[in-house]
Amino acid sequence: MRKASVIVASTRAAAGAYEDSSGAYAVDFLRARGFDTPDATVVPDAAIAQAVHEALAAQPAVLLTSGGTGITPDDLTVEVVEPLLDKQLPGIVHAFWAKGLENTPTAVLSRAVAGIAGRTFVMTLPGSRGGVKDGCAVLDPLLDHILNLVEGTHGH
Repeated sequence: MRKASVIVASTRAAAGAYEDSSGAYAVDFLRARGFDTPDATVVPDAAIAQAVHEALAAQPAVLLTSGGTGITPDDLTVEVVEPLLDKQLPGIVHAFWAKGLENTPTAVLSRAVAGIAGRTFVMTLPGSRGGVKDGCAVLDPLLDHILNLVEGTHGH
């Protein structure tokens, strides 16, 4: 069974100020697709680098992050993830922005990135349930194909 991880970067949720639902949505999406996925790891924004490095060290097939993709000084997820990507997949991000624009003009403010780090597909999603829902909708028809390509099991 393929493994997947979800990390939520939210200083407020990590402090218990509110219950994060974006990470839970991503976890449910991955579990429904048959991934062995533990509950989301919720960390303060300042701890996102350590959390991402630890998650990638376990070499999951998929790593989704929620939060830290905006433009506030606390938003650091993209700065952490982008240099780790061996291959970027900007088309997925364009599709994600297009999906978000159906309901939210501010969707284009997300600095989301997607790509392959080692043998792990990684995508950074916004720290909102709606943003994660849009991201999962875009990934739904693509994820198996992406992983088959990465694993070299796409029938060549």
